[in-house]
Amino acid sequence: MNLPWITPADRLSSLPPYVFARLDELKARAREQGLDLIDLGMGNPDGATPAPVVEAAITALQNPANHGYPPFEGTASFRTAITNWYFRRYGVKLDPEGEALPLLGSKEGLAHLAIAYINPGDLVLVPSPAYPAHFRGPLIAGGKIHQLILKPEQDWLIDLSAIPEQVAQQAKMLYFNYPSNPTAATAPREFFEEVVAFARKYEIMLVHDLCYAELAFDGYQPTSLLEIPGAKEISVEFHTLSKTYNMAGWRVGFVVGNRHIIQGLRTLKTNLDYGIFTALQTAAETALNLPDMYLHEVQARYRARRDFLIAGLGELGWNIPKTNATMYLWVPCPPGTNSTDFAFSVLQQTGVVVTPGHAFGQGGEGYVRISLIADCDRLEQALQRLKQANIRYAPALVS
Repeated sequence: MNLPWITPADRLSSLPPYVFARLDELKARAREQGLDLIDLGMGNPDGATPAPVVEAAITALQNPANHGYPPFEGTASFRTAITNWYFRRYGVKLDPEGEALPLLGSKEGLAHLAIAYINPGDLVLVPSPAYPAHFRGPLIAGGKIHQLILKPEQDWLIDLSAIPEQVAQQAKMLYFNYPSNPTAATAPREFFEEVVAFARKYEIMLVHDLCYAELAFDGYQPTSLLEIPGAKEISVEFHTLSKTYNMAGWRVGFVVGNRHIIQGLRTLKTNLDYGIFTALQTAAETALNLPDMYLHEVQARYRARRDFLIAGLGELGWNIPKTNATMYLWVPCPPGTNSTDFAFSVLQQTGVVVTPGHAFGQGGEGYVRISLIADCDRLEQALQRLKQANIRYAPALVS
């Protein structure tokens, strides 16, 4: 029964339509019709969590000492594992007592950070396209979004010089993400230096999402924002175990950086949750301490899929630049079609699921994101279905 006097808060009505929900409806309908779906839509890693991580979780689960409430700030041993990992990877020294905070996945932390720091009407700079939590969190908090439209001719990097002076002066926070979801773009160290200088000039808090730092290929090593001198004074950086360690369903992430910013997030979270189950934190410690051999295997898996799919799409007319990181390809729609119509058409004609670029903001229109979450045999089936349905990329003719 629909009661007209029971209505959601205005903060929910401010959110744009969630394309993933519509996509889920179409996927369910396709399955009901008996269609074999090849789902390359979500960034949901395939395969099992590493055995040592599972074994550590089982052992910790059997210990009654882990069955109570965990500390709000996470266990000391997990925070130490986080800071040790950062030092090994980036040479960045962090204090586990105040500069690292475990999260129920990075998505939770990214959204809650906005609620902790954004007042209604505050201006937030967010690239477009972007991971939805980067703009939906600030919207829920009542912030005003200034979209920084990213362009392929600038390699999907933020053009700081294009931000109007008045906007820069009003901005309170800047979210950004390299290696990028959804574009798979990477940023050189010089870009991070420019962002820090820009933020310090205009007194803007920096929020960097480093979820794909480990999924890098061909010798490329992503930059941590915290490597840049002066960055920690104004910044926090988010990370997750979901992608690298096939732990998406475990919901374990963390934030590091400025202790005062982190304390604000911690204060909010003490009013919303009790943190991560201690047994999961023990398992996460094990993941962060796995030998690099495991990481190299994961990188090799995604690199092989990247190369296979880029070559296959090339035979269908697409010219996709080789990516240096992430588990995605950012693929232009055929001229004359928008991203939502193209993604839905591909699903209905072939059973292959891709994500419309519009789901990532206005700047994502004209593209779809393909996740490399299936082995090459399955990707070959997807390519064959596209070929049989005559779905190809034909660039517009210039007269």
